[in-house]
Amino acid sequence: MIGSLATQSINRKLAKALIRLAPGNLQFSEIPFRDLPLYSYDYDDDFPQVARTFKAAIKASDAILFVTPEYNRSIPGGLKNAIDWASRPYGTNAFAKKPSAVIGTSPGAIGTAVAQQSLRSVLSFCNSPQMNAPEAYIQFTPGMITDDGEVTVESTEAFLRNYMAEFRTFIAHVLTVLPRED
Repeated sequence: MIGSLATQSINRKLAKALIRLAPGNLQFSEIPFRDLPLYSYDYDDDFPQVARTFKAAIKASDAILFVTPEYNRSIPGGLKNAIDWASRPYGTNAFAKKPSAVIGTSPGAIGTAVAQQSLRSVLSFCNSPQMNAPEAYIQFTPGMITDDGEVTVESTEAFLRNYMAEFRTFIAHVLTVLPRED
């Protein structure tokens, strides 16, 4: 899930890079949430189709990788809204027992650290096992990642490749202990 709705987002570039650098046995597909209305419990008895489709995509996934920017020292409102849709109504939380990892990039030196902490808190409440290490707060610099996801800084490429290998290992461990429920 890419936290930014912007088509030219640097976090979208980071997501493309992560997919390129991931171990070959991981498959990715973006779970879009742009078209979700603002969540209200008024919908709980009859979710709109867009919300049912969104929630089904999460349930069908083995794990969720969140790639998010930081807005006002937290996560973007659209991402929080999407998490609300996926975790409601009570007892139908699509994130429960779903392995997750959080990463993000920003031009600032702390590279989304505060947003990631906020997102981790929300995911904890949603009972999503989280990869806690390695942490990845990426300071984005111009040209670091091309539009098609090629990382041009060798040390950053090595770090991101390792991050994705660790994510694969984390998913395998969690799914060994908490097998998928279909």
